[in-house]
Amino acid sequence: MAEERQGWLKCLLGGAVFVVCMAGTTLPTPLYPLYQEKFGFSELTVTVVYAVYAFGVIAVLLLAGDASDTIGRRPTLWWGLGFAAASAVCFLSADSLGWLYAGRLLSGLSAGLFTGAASAYVMELAPPGGSSGATLVATAANMGGLGCGPLLAGLLAEYAPEPLLLPFAVHLVLVALSAAVLVFLPETVPERRPPTAVRPRKPALPPQVRAVFGPAAVASFVGFALFGVFTSVSPAFLGRYLHVDNHAVVGLVVALAFFASTGGQVAAGRLGTARSLPLGCAVLFAGLLLLGCALVTDLLAFVILAALVGGTGQGLAFRAALAAVAAASPPDRRAAVISALFLVAYTGISIPVIGVGLLADPLGLEGAGLVFIACMLVLVATAAGYLLRRMTPAER
Repeated sequence: MAEERQGWLKCLLGGAVFVVCMAGTTLPTPLYPLYQEKFGFSELTVTVVYAVYAFGVIAVLLLAGDASDTIGRRPTLWWGLGFAAASAVCFLSADSLGWLYAGRLLSGLSAGLFTGAASAYVMELAPPGGSSGATLVATAANMGGLGCGPLLAGLLAEYAPEPLLLPFAVHLVLVALSAAVLVFLPETVPERRPPTAVRPRKPALPPQVRAVFGPAAVASFVGFALFGVFTSVSPAFLGRYLHVDNHAVVGLVVALAFFASTGGQVAAGRLGTARSLPLGCAVLFAGLLLLGCALVTDLLAFVILAALVGGTGQGLAFRAALAAVAAASPPDRRAAVISALFLVAYTGISIPVIGVGLLADPLGLEGAGLVFIACMLVLVATAAGYLLRRMTPAER
């Protein structure tokens, strides 16, 4: 019993480190209007600054997606925390647009190292028989951390001095504390190799994973695309069309999507993977429709509903996707396979976001958003139809 409690304590501490890292990746979200005012850049630039983060994630997943399988979980996470600290320093030093690009790129490198490694690490720290709960801790830490970032930054920007400095100073302290926590957590990779053994690999999946990876990847792509667009352009939409200029409110609205995702993940644990994936797609479909209503009517209520419903759908689909691919993966390839899933997910964050930025000038922010929604509706409907065809009558 004592060993089981210690296992869960280690699992939760690993999840807390995961939260700190991911919070740093969304910390600038409610601050983009302030940066636009300071540096005078366009909506396209906002989306590019946001997407640079995703490019950093994708680069790490392609070049070192199996790093933690090779050198160990803890060394990989220390590197990730180092990049997170460097990102915070860039934002603290930001006196030009170049610092924002550098900060977002370093943040992406940090998240790229953390996503697969921390997810696998949290699952491995859990006591025997706790795989379901550990999966929830890992996915909730990921999405919960993403939600804490804009909430923390919004509160500090609205109610504390130095809105463009204090959030990153606080995060730098949290990163240092997280590095200290890692010192006391055990390594879970029994046979480690030197860093020179890490090699770039083309995305490849073990044969036993391929059957579940396709639908899991599509659902992850759509869910992360919705989050990407919501996170990057909602502050401008709330300020320009809804006249919401309170940074704490903006941060809260964005955070609601990520917190709702955590709720969806809890529900997915009760429904099971087979039901959660298609149901998650259906709820994502509803969330996209609500976001379209928000763009057409300019009503804050629809924005909040879109965050809650879309986030819930993303959580349902993503936890089921992560659990399915992790269960199907051999232990020595688990982190690499999880990294491949995140590679697809972060492609969803980058390409659609930049597309919205490109269309925002000729079509306006609302028109660009409606084009994005139409494309995502087609994708998510196709994925849901495919998943329903694969379900057995009993699962239906």
